[in-house]
Amino acid sequence: MISTLEKEITFRFLKARKKDGFLNVISIFSFIGISLGVAVLIIVMSVMNGFRTELINKIVGFNSHITIKPYEPINVKNINNTNLKLISNNLIMSNSSEAIILREQSSKGILLRGYLESDFSKLELMNNKNFADQNKRLEKNFVSIGKELSFTLDLDIGDNITIMSSSGIETLIGNLPKQKTFIVSSIFDSGLADFDNNIVFINLNTLEEFSNLSKDERNLEIYLKQPQQIENQKKIVQNIFPNDLVYTWADMNKSLFTALKVERNVMFIILSLIIIVAAFNIISGLTILVKNKTRDIAILKSIGVLNDSIIKIFFLIGIIIGTSATLFGILLGVLFSVYVENIREFISSIFDISLFPEEIYFLSTMPSEINIGSIFLISVCSIIITIMVSIFPAIKAAKLDPVKSLKYE
Repeated sequence: MISTLEKEITFRFLKARKKDGFLNVISIFSFIGISLGVAVLIIVMSVMNGFRTELINKIVGFNSHITIKPYEPINVKNINNTNLKLISNNLIMSNSSEAIILREQSSKGILLRGYLESDFSKLELMNNKNFADQNKRLEKNFVSIGKELSFTLDLDIGDNITIMSSSGIETLIGNLPKQKTFIVSSIFDSGLADFDNNIVFINLNTLEEFSNLSKDERNLEIYLKQPQQIENQKKIVQNIFPNDLVYTWADMNKSLFTALKVERNVMFIILSLIIIVAAFNIISGLTILVKNKTRDIAILKSIGVLNDSIIKIFFLIGIIIGTSATLFGILLGVLFSVYVENIREFISSIFDISLFPEEIYFLSTMPSEINIGSIFLISVCSIIITIMVSIFPAIKAAKLDPVKSLKYE
């Protein structure tokens, strides 16, 4: 417990005096350093969390949440399974094949992804405000291409394109690849260049005819009600389809999200060094304070104040500086995270620079997502570091010999 005397002396030592000018400068820099370290950590973690969430939303909005690739024709009973219906919004059949798109003097490898007309309109991509189309149907000789692909090949809605299939057709002169002309009926914008530049939607029946695919080879795409809880729901689906290959959007992008997780952890460790460096200023400040208060400490000991109380007094001073700096840093970091986009726009307009170019990050605004768990972890780490660096000066103060201290004062 902390006595009233210990509290009074602690707050008395915290008050600035003219002769303690250099000490006050060190204390101020300790406060600012810890505050900035905490604030920067919160801001970086918030932006990285926001970027991860935006990336997940774009990937989940374009791809199926779970895909079943059957080794045998899919059993209708499995599709009508009660557990599957409870966790899913839509069940859509699809198929895919590689092909080459030809346009005047240009050619490009693409992935054809086939859907039935009735299923194509169910895709979340169709509700995207950037989806440009003549109609929301995927008719027999029509295709839907990505925004990036339309730029690459200079295509617009209504243009004709030639697609060369990866499968061939037997002729008198040998096996020749199939070619067919299609009309661009719509242009989609997923927000991710890899998808927009490499995937073309086509009618499922046309794809199977064009690429010599069987209806028994169709994949089942499952769109979940809660796609974020992918691991638990994958287990449910795997139990329903035990003999088929089951993979999720997380499996398809595992390396990307692993890299993001590693980057976030590394950034946390690197930026934590700011707090550690700033916290070491507390040692300097408390050591100088002990030196300046040598006479006061000697008097306190001579009137019967115990060593434990001296330790508590100087320990409390370090804790108060560190904790108040942490709280101020949290306030600063949260405010900055909430208004990060406004701040970005302000700086961009003042200095006429692009701080977050859309063509690189494929996001029109700087994302930010404040995570209470991250803030709590940062706060605890900051306070623990403060506690650790406050111990040494406090013990040193308690070890002062009152006789020697008064003799040389």
